[in-house]
Amino acid sequence: MPAFSIPGAVMTPIERFLLFVAAPTVFACALIEAVVLSRRRAYDWRAFGVSSFDLVARIAFGLAVQASIATPLVVWAIRHRLGDIALDTWQPVAVLFVGQEFCYYWYHRAAHRVRWFWCNHAVHHSPNELNLSAAFRIGMFGKLSGTALFFAPLIWLGFDVRTVFSVLTLNLLYQFWIHATWIPRLGWLEGILNTPSAHRVHHAANLDYLDANYGGVLLVFDRLFGTYRPERDELPCRYGLVHPMASYNPVVVEGAQWWWLLRDLWRALRGPAPGGRLRAVVGLLFMPPGWAPDGNSQTTEALRTKEASGGRVPAGT
Repeated sequence: MPAFSIPGAVMTPIERFLLFVAAPTVFACALIEAVVLSRRRAYDWRAFGVSSFDLVARIAFGLAVQASIATPLVVWAIRHRLGDIALDTWQPVAVLFVGQEFCYYWYHRAAHRVRWFWCNHAVHHSPNELNLSAAFRIGMFGKLSGTALFFAPLIWLGFDVRTVFSVLTLNLLYQFWIHATWIPRLGWLEGILNTPSAHRVHHAANLDYLDANYGGVLLVFDRLFGTYRPERDELPCRYGLVHPMASYNPVVVEGAQWWWLLRDLWRALRGPAPGGRLRAVVGLLFMPPGWAPDGNSQTTEALRTKEASGGRVPAGT
C-alpha cells in the first residue's frame, strides 16, 4: 500500500493492482525461490516467516491507519500546489519518474543517515541472508516515521497525491528482483540501473560497503552525490545489520530499534549529557545511527576513522 492514503477514498486501479496482484505475486515468487534454494543448501525459513509477517502486518497497518505524521505537510502541499500536472504526454511522465527517483534517493539516504527514519528502515536490513523474501520485509511503521515527507515536493509541484505514492510503490516493486543474490552482474548496466550487484552492496554490512547505492531504479543520483559503490570480487558481502539481528521474533525485529531509541532518549533526559540534554535528544533523533552524546560514537564515519587509525572495529562490522 502507498505511504499515504486518503480516508474514505475508493482504491484506484493501480492501488488495486498493487494490493491484489503485485503483493501475492511477489510472495509467490519469493516462496518459489525459497523452495529451490532450500534444495541446494540450507535456507533460513524462520527469516522467511518474519518477512511474511512484515508483509501482512504492513498491509493491514496501512489499511487501518490512513494518516501519518507527514499528513499535515502533504495536505499543505495539496492545498498550495503550483498547478495540476496531467500525465497525458510523455514529458510530465518523465518528470514524475525522475522527480520521484530524486525524492526516493534522499528518503533512502535519510533512512540510513537519520536515526529516526532508520528505526523503521533497519527492519529491511535485518535479515542475515539476502533473498527475495527480504525484499518485502520493509517495516510496519513507515507511515508513522514520516516517509511521505520526502515526496511532498512532487505534490506541491502539481502531481496527484495518490499517483505520486502509487509510483513510489511501483519503484519498490521494481526493487523486488534485485534482492536475488543468484543474478550475476549485468555488464554495462552496472552504475546506471539499480541491479542485484549494486543492491548486494547496499545490503552489505562490510565497513567498506556501508551507506552506499541508495537509488531506486536508477543510480544517477548516487553517481552525482558520491554514494555509488561497485561490488568487489575480493570483498564478499556480509548481509544484515552491523550488529546482526539474532532474534526471529517479529515483535523484536519490528520494534528493537524503536525500543533502543526510547531507551537512549530516556537516559539522556534522566542523566547528565555532555553539551546539554537538548543537544543529546536532538542528536539521538536526527544524527546517524550509532551517534552518542558522549562522543563514543559508532557511526559509519567513526568506525572508518577507527579502522584507518589502526583501532579495533567492533565485531560484526
